[in-house]
Amino acid sequence: MTIEKITNILVDAMGIDAASITPDATFADLGLDSLDTVDLMMKLEEAFGVTIELSEAIKTVGDLVALIDGTGEGS
Repeated sequence: MTIEKITNILVDAMGIDAASITPDATFADLGLDSLDTVDLMMKLEEAFGVTIELSEAIKTVGDLVALIDGTGEGS
């Protein structure tokens, strides 16, 4: 499932506590600055095999899940 894979990346690569990662959590809530966010997007692109364009519409973990699910198989 996408949220679990994103959570694992946030925990393993970014050192974020898994309990704080919810669909409503913003990147700022998780303590990520703009450089961290770019690093995260690159890790997610590699893990999911998709291209992620940063935009104002991606504000939460849930937004990211929806974007990745929308670019996956069958999209």
